[in-house]
Parts: sequence; C-alpha cells; structure tokens
Amino acid sequence: MRAAFYISDGTAITSEVFGHALLSLFPIEFEHFTIPFVETEQHALEVIEQIKRAYEKTGERPLVFYTMVNLDIGRIISHSVGINYKFLDQFVAPLEKVIGVPSKPEKHRTHSMHEKTYDIRIEAVNYALANDDGSNLKDYQEADIILVGVSRSGKTPTSLYLALQYGIKAANYPFTEDDMGDILKLPPILRRFKNKLFGLTIGADRLQEIRSERRANSRYASIKQCRMELREVENLYRKEMIPFLNSTSFSVEEISAKILATTGLQRRKY
Repeated sequence: MRAAFYISDGTAITSEVFGHALLSLFPIEFEHFTIPFVETEQHALEVIEQIKRAYEKTGERPLVFYTMVNLDIGRIISHSVGINYKFLDQFVAPLEKVIGVPSKPEKHRTHSMHEKTYDIRIEAVNYALANDDGSNLKDYQEADIILVGVSRSGKTPTSLYLALQYGIKAANYPFTEDDMGDILKLPPILRRFKNKLFGLTIGADRLQEIRSERRANSRYASIKQCRMELREVENLYRKEMIPFLNSTSFSVEEISAKILATTGLQRRKY
C-alpha cells in the first residue's frame, strides 16, 4: 500500500485536508502519516528517513504533501525520496499579482488560538455540551439551531461538529418513547423556537444496528420500535413543516454541510 505523508511546521491540518481531498478522487487505499510541528532541521531529517523507510517497505515512492513557512526546513523535505507537493506555492504568486499585496507566511496563523474565530468556536462547543440531549432547556434562546430526532440519529456528533468547525451554537433534543403517546406532538418548549428546529432521521435498519451496540436484545433496539419512532418523528416533521435530513448514508461532515446549505446559517470559520 502506497504511503501518503502530510507534513508541516504547524498543525499540518491544511496539508492533510488538501492531500486527503486529492487522494479521495482515486479508488485505491493509502497508508496515511500526518506529521505536524516539524520545526527543526533535525526533525526534518528524521522525517526524511521515515519517508525513505516507507519507500523501501512498499517499493513505491510515497506522496508527500507539505506546507512550510521555514524555507530551510522546507528545502530539506523537498529532497525526500517521495513525490513532493508543496501545493501552496502553486497559488501564492498568482494571488499576489491579483491582490497586489505580497504574502507574509506565518506559522500557526490558520489553525491556532490566535485566529479570529477561536473564542467563538470554543464558546459554541461549551454551549453544545451544556445543551446536549435535552439536558438544558433554558438557554434555547441563545441557540443558532436546535437539532431534533430519535435517540441515536446523529444529533450529538452533528451538534459538536457544527460548534467546533463553524462556531454555531447547536442544541439538540431527543424524541423518546415517552414523547410518542398516541401521536407525537411538538413539546411547548420546542414550539417556542420552531424557527430554529432542524430534524434528523435515519434508516430503521441502521438505527437498529446502532442501538444494538448500546443495548443488545432490548425493545429499544428492536426493529419494530425503531420503525415506530421513525414513522412518528417523520410524520411530525411533515406536519409541522420542520426541515429534516436522513442521515443514514452521510458522514457528520456531510450532514453539517447540508444543514448549513438548507438553513442558510453563516459559518463562523474565518
């Protein structure tokens, strides 16, 4: 299996995201290595050796995606036996011409506590944790969005992803068996904030699989119970005209992006 390296003298998030995006276009598997904070020449030489060992192991030159502010360290990485891509260089010079301002690379500018949205995102994460699973109903006026759905439909991971990545304050509320009764109705606290609601649903078979990992052979995890709960919440979404998404075949990244596209919520990412 061919190796892919993502290297930086910062967090390596940029090189990792860019490299992953490129390699996802190819229907083959890679062995991934992310190496952040390569800040000394000695460390760079050690990385060179690691790339060399990967080449000797597989017989295929590793793919090396790297971003370096320190030019001397960047030059060391560029001499690895891998196929090296310092991809930002492809765009900087043309952008300098268009913008009319020379670039000023600085380490940790993109992903650090000094970025403008850092405090916003941390506050949003704290909010999501404090308002998870209907545990706190008094702060819904602060929410940017309130995710609703049956238990294990993806509300909590989506809330946290929206907070950490985009600085969005996301609460979530679970519809439980106790809510169902003869017919599921929108609780008064949610009706007050109906304009903030977004529903998640999921395939019954997938829901049963997830619930069985938590409570095997229980009524909670039975296919009959899963189907009943999903039928009730989807009927509620349609009746109350609550936008919703079936999360069965989507990752949390895709669910979050679709929510933003549907609701028009602004990303607080830059």
